[in-house]
Amino acid sequence: MAAASERPRLLYIDDDETLCHLVKRTLDRRGFNVTSVTDGRRAVQMASEQAYDVMALDHYMPTQDGLTTLAELRRLQSPPPIVYVTGSDESRIAVAALKAGAADYVVKSGAEDFQDLLANALNQALDQVRLRRQRDAAERALGEANARLEAVVARQAVMLREVNHRVANSLQLISSLVHLQSAALSDPAAQEALRDTQARIAAVMQVHRRLYTSDDVQNVDMSEYLTGLVDELQQSLAADGGERPIRLTAHAVMLNPDKAVSLGVVVAELVTNAFKYAYPVGQDGEVRVILEAGVRQQLRLVVEDDGQGMGDEIVVKGTGLGQRVIAAMAKSLGSRVEFDLAHRGTRAVLAFQG
Repeated sequence: MAAASERPRLLYIDDDETLCHLVKRTLDRRGFNVTSVTDGRRAVQMASEQAYDVMALDHYMPTQDGLTTLAELRRLQSPPPIVYVTGSDESRIAVAALKAGAADYVVKSGAEDFQDLLANALNQALDQVRLRRQRDAAERALGEANARLEAVVARQAVMLREVNHRVANSLQLISSLVHLQSAALSDPAAQEALRDTQARIAAVMQVHRRLYTSDDVQNVDMSEYLTGLVDELQQSLAADGGERPIRLTAHAVMLNPDKAVSLGVVVAELVTNAFKYAYPVGQDGEVRVILEAGVRQQLRLVVEDDGQGMGDEIVVKGTGLGQRVIAAMAKSLGSRVEFDLAHRGTRAVLAFQG
């Protein structure tokens, strides 16, 4: 299409030379650059050799009719909009032209308003093309912007995976150093404190491990995460003279990394406490970890055993640091850990919003 400052180029196709002359004179005054032709085949040839912004095409012509010419014009590369010209009683032909791809139609008459109607139809056809091109340009710009944004997000995802990978490796190194330090100590209390520290490190490390091995770097699949954490705890916690299997049942829910870390630390603390205090030395017994998903993103964590239980009240054993850690992590989840004193062993329940 011509630039906005240029006159739109119109090809007027009609075998009536007198009308061609009148249309050219009238539409020239209305801002069009008019070229007229009286033959449909010649019109197709001219349209294939140079560009026009809009065309007006009469139906009745001697060599080939308007519908045939319209079909040939529409087959050209990037054809301009075409306004079809018909007689007053030829609505059937007008409908056929619109179905064949005409932008609009105008009823030809000898009255002066024919040229006014034609000018309006041509301007509307030009406006439609202009709007369509503006829309296409906007869609292309939006597509390019989305592509750039997706590229940025992809690069950030790669960077986040690399960061999580390095953090997980660093935490693994720290955990190994803590283990070595624990093995070098002879004080049982110090060894126990370092084992507790290892469990806490494992809870954080597993989150970063899941993030760098997942396609989603914004959320953690808690079923996979807790599986890895339980395996880590099973290997690192030593049960004195008894079997302590950890049984995990977890729904596949997604949490952001901060909530996943808080929940993981709570699991690590409660499982560690169960390993220490639930069963007498030499007695077998399992520890169960359950994560259930309810309605409206309500989640419920249960860590339980069938051991000695707590009696009628909660008694803090050890230094009490573990209980403070549990309380702090539960608070970060907007909740608190409740103990079911009616359970025959120990059952800790944490309900929170996912």
